[in-house]
Order: sequence, then C-alpha cells, then structure tokens
Amino acid sequence: MPDVFDLFNRPDGLNLQNASPPVQIALLLGLSTLLPSALMVLTCYTRVIIVLSFVRQGLATQQVPPNLVLTGLSIFLTLFIMQPTFTEIDQKALQPYLNKQMTAQEAIRVGGEVHKRFLLQHTRKQDLALFLHLSGNKTVESPEQSPMLTVIPAFVISELKTAFVMGFCIFVPFLMVDLVVSSILTSMGMVMMPPVTISAPFKILLFVLADGWHLVSHAIAASYG
Repeated sequence: MPDVFDLFNRPDGLNLQNASPPVQIALLLGLSTLLPSALMVLTCYTRVIIVLSFVRQGLATQQVPPNLVLTGLSIFLTLFIMQPTFTEIDQKALQPYLNKQMTAQEAIRVGGEVHKRFLLQHTRKQDLALFLHLSGNKTVESPEQSPMLTVIPAFVISELKTAFVMGFCIFVPFLMVDLVVSSILTSMGMVMMPPVTISAPFKILLFVLADGWHLVSHAIAASYG
C-alpha cells in the first residue's frame, strides 16, 4: 500500500503548485474540515481528553468541570505536549518552504516523516503489526517503513489502551472511598441512603488535598516523555 505522502511525489499524483488558485483554495477549505479529526487522531488529544473524562467521572461531579473547560484544557495540554514535534516540523519543513528553499511536496514529505516518528514512538508494536497483517503488507521490514494509513489507526488504539489504563489507576482511589463509605453506612444500618451522596464530598476533598489536577497533568505530560 503506498504511503499517503507518496501521492505528492508521483508524476500522476497531487501537484498543488500546478493547480489553479480556485482549485488550491477549494482544496485548502476541504482539508480544513478535516482538522478536528486530525487533531484527535494525529496528536495526543485522544489520551488527554479520555483521562480527564475519567477524572470527572471518578469524582462523580456530573458536569463539573464543564465539557468546555475539559476540551479547552485538553487542547492546550495537547499543544504543550506536541510543541517539540511542531517546532521540528516548523524548522525542517514549514520555514524552508516559506523561504522557497523546498517545494510543497518536499515540505509535506519532510513534515510527514517528522510526525510519523512521533506516532511510531507512542505506538505499540503489536498494534502496528495488527494493521500491517490486516492490510496484507509483507514488504515492511522496520516500523519506519510502515505506510501512514497503517501507522495512524495503530497509534489511535495504542492511545486508547494507554488512556484506559491511566483511567483505571485514577478510578482506584475513588473506588476505595466509595467502598469505605458504603461499609460505614451499612454498619450503621443506613442502607437506604445512597453512598454517592456521602462519598462525593470526601472524594472532592481527597482530590483537592492531593492537588489532583497537578498530578493528572504531570502524569499525562510525563507519559510522553
């Protein structure tokens, strides 16, 4: 299977420089609609938003923090974590292209290679092997030779697994609080009172005293170290 970026290097592939300005604008507008999807599957956004959602669910605070706050925090944490990769792409691909030191095809190829290294660095080998097997590709001898269309889904399911593992670790302390409160209420004969009503303030207090948002942010950023 050819790589996505090979389409820009083939004689019969995409040639943006020879396209008319209206066609270039139409292509750019079409690609801009894919930016939200690209943000979710080509960066660490998936892991960040899932882990933060686990935190809110573990606290049992319903819609606190609101979805808008979690989304905003996830975006800026993603930009912070991805900054070294974006900086390398800017230095090796974007700036040379803007200075007319390389063509658009070369800039896309170089930037794609830089980003592929980030994806492969955080992709499990068994996940990559799975999609290589499903695609029937037997010519790949090293992960770096894997097509981008194979690396991206492997990266996504690797991120999902890591996010759920981190979410489980976050849930355990909150689960212990629920068990303790439920045992106390049962021993006192207050079986009709929902344990969540009593445990929620204690979980929030525990989270605040442990400086939970600091710990969670540090754990997410350190997981990409």
